[in-house]
Amino acid sequence: MLADVRRIRERIKSANSGALIPRFQQFGLLVRFLFSCLIAGDRIDTADFEKPARMGLRQHVEDARWPDLIRRLERYLFALEAPQPIDALRRGISDWCLDAATRDRGIYPLTVPTGGGKTLASLRFALHHAQHRKLDRIIYVIPFTSIIEQNAGIVRQVLEPVDMPHDEGRVVLEHHSNLTPERQTWREKILSEDWDAPVVFTTMVQFLETLFGSGTRGARHMHQLANSVLVFDEVQTLPVRCVHLFNNAINFLVEQCNSTALLCTATQPLLDKVEPEKGAVRISPESDLIPDVRALFDELKRVEVDDLRKPGGWGDEEIAQLALAEFRNTGRCLVIVNTKVHARSLFDLLSADVGEDCLYHLSTDMCPAHRQLELGKVRERLESTKRAPVLCISTQLIEAGVDVDFDVVIRSLAGLDSIAQAAGRCNRNGRLEKGHVYVVDPVNERLAMLPDIAIGREHAKRVLDDYRADPGLYDGNILGTQAMRDYYRYYFFERAADMSYAVPGDTVGYRGTLLELLSTNERLVDEYKRRQGKPPPYLFRQPFMTASQQFSAIDAPTQGIVVPYGNQGMALINDLCSSPDLSNASSLLRSAQRYSVNVFPYVFEKLNRLGALHLVSKDLRIYSVNRRYYSERFGLSV
Repeated sequence: MLADVRRIRERIKSANSGALIPRFQQFGLLVRFLFSCLIAGDRIDTADFEKPARMGLRQHVEDARWPDLIRRLERYLFALEAPQPIDALRRGISDWCLDAATRDRGIYPLTVPTGGGKTLASLRFALHHAQHRKLDRIIYVIPFTSIIEQNAGIVRQVLEPVDMPHDEGRVVLEHHSNLTPERQTWREKILSEDWDAPVVFTTMVQFLETLFGSGTRGARHMHQLANSVLVFDEVQTLPVRCVHLFNNAINFLVEQCNSTALLCTATQPLLDKVEPEKGAVRISPESDLIPDVRALFDELKRVEVDDLRKPGGWGDEEIAQLALAEFRNTGRCLVIVNTKVHARSLFDLLSADVGEDCLYHLSTDMCPAHRQLELGKVRERLESTKRAPVLCISTQLIEAGVDVDFDVVIRSLAGLDSIAQAAGRCNRNGRLEKGHVYVVDPVNERLAMLPDIAIGREHAKRVLDDYRADPGLYDGNILGTQAMRDYYRYYFFERAADMSYAVPGDTVGYRGTLLELLSTNERLVDEYKRRQGKPPPYLFRQPFMTASQQFSAIDAPTQGIVVPYGNQGMALINDLCSSPDLSNASSLLRSAQRYSVNVFPYVFEKLNRLGALHLVSKDLRIYSVNRRYYSERFGLSV
């Protein structure tokens, strides 16, 4: 272990001699890594001793069949049709990823415009790189459960083809909260406990909990992040307060644990440009897998962005009229707004003029099972050969990674990264000569509860104003790499103080940051010196338990409520209410996640005052809501 400590010290010293915080955080990560190995070994031995019949379900993927899986992918890619010019560009991106797969381990950006085929291109890099570098597994880290099933389904189709039935469930493992017990076999449950599969899909929340969260369930997975290819999809969705913690952890996994990290997005955040003394990602010298990112963005430009902001802003009726006109003109229009209240208002205004079978609504007031069903209906109409008309009103949940293709998108003003992601839902497959994205500034959107969006919107205004004054400043492309670089430069500069994860002083008697607690722990070390007259005699000074208890990957004090959506939702609530001991009813609790809506405290209190809530489990704080307060159109409503 001393050799590991010296290696960490020397590596960080060579990059930045004064960076004590990254050095000590990596010391702490080393301790957690060893703890992970200990916990995993102990739990596996205990489980195999108690239930030896299940030992055979484990795979032990140290000898992953990379050549076999590569052949399956290459066969799939060879058979893909390429009817549109955009398909040739996607193949070019995939070939660049193949060429880069022989590089040394490191941290590499994969900056590809939306609709550029990042899922298969990153898989191609990961499989070939894993074979070339003799790595154990590939771990995809996806931002939202709403898209993880989509991406995992694509990869499963490639690596677990129907003509290989013996490999079903043995190559691709999904590990996230939306999995129902009915979909998870005993083998999948056992493999999930230790991420024991060649390709693992998980969420950013679970990844961050693995590195920093409390308890042993998440920490048990940490050792599996070593000797792996880590693919971060839509990395720009990383919570701002976790930036330095994340950066130091990625550097540790790559430099000390023999892994490679791929940072995939169309809107690459400047994780390598933040304060190095607190922790910046050390991008590999060869940098992006794409040789000329700016040229690629120009080639893949499939939309025109029309900045329709105006003095005084847009009223809801005006936005509704614009959406109605574009719907009647094209038949396929998507409106993305920043708040659930605004989405409902626009839906109500349009429902009088648009048929019920054409008008759709999506928001996080709908439980995952509800959203998935409605999104499926939208996709079915979009993919219809008869070009069935569809007008969809959605919050930003539809932006990151959701594979839909509209002719027109209307986007409420937000961060430039959000506008770019919205543009990725327009003319995605290049069917039109040009799609259109209209940016409007609503009068009535209230963003007090959404500071990330509010701050991003202000900096997007600055870039849009500069572009409006001189389009040549950004080579005529407001969604290009230079405009995005300026946007993130403004955004990260203002939010530099938020990136270290502030800890409220009234919780643990300490007012500071989680970054400090997990690294130098300077304030408490100083207190020790004051009391003892000398520094602590030990190297590892982090209060691991206290820090992990303060960590939460989701920056929102929300409460989950189980909702009566459909017959299954009603049956689930009945089962929850009749279960004598929910603490042992893991299958019911897992099912409940697909039929739950997370609400802020003020919404919870309002529902409670209305008598709409029923306490299902006092110990687990599980509530269900009266059927009157869940709409088949909008989801949860007060």
